[in-house]
Amino acid sequence: MAPPLPRTVRAVDTAQLLDLAQEAAMHGFSQRLPVDWLQKHLAAEATHYLIPTLVQYLRHRPEMPVQWRCQQLLTVSTGEQIWGLLDVLPDTFDKIPETLDAASKKDIASRIGQAVTQREWSERLGSEEMPQT
Repeated sequence: MAPPLPRTVRAVDTAQLLDLAQEAAMHGFSQRLPVDWLQKHLAAEATHYLIPTLVQYLRHRPEMPVQWRCQQLLTVSTGEQIWGLLDVLPDTFDKIPETLDAASKKDIASRIGQAVTQREWSERLGSEEMPQT
């Protein structure tokens, strides 16, 4: 049984986010951006944010571990913040330190609601920039 979904926001740097994306790819999680796309488009020195939003059980694929589907607020190389999704193992998420105060979490949740999606941002760049999962 998975631990209950936390009501929080966690901050990660680009290297940590790439590690999370690599873990999601290794497990074949459906909600993730390709690591090579992230390497190409994320701002190298940025902070990115994860908000767990639902517990993902794949009853039709019992070999798959339980995941927490997280909304992510990513800062890309243009300086814009975009919205995406990332499935994360609960134990992996729990290892990310809690570093944000309540006001910061509220601000991030507000910004994620106003951000363009990764798809919208990619479409503005042109179809050759669309990631393939």
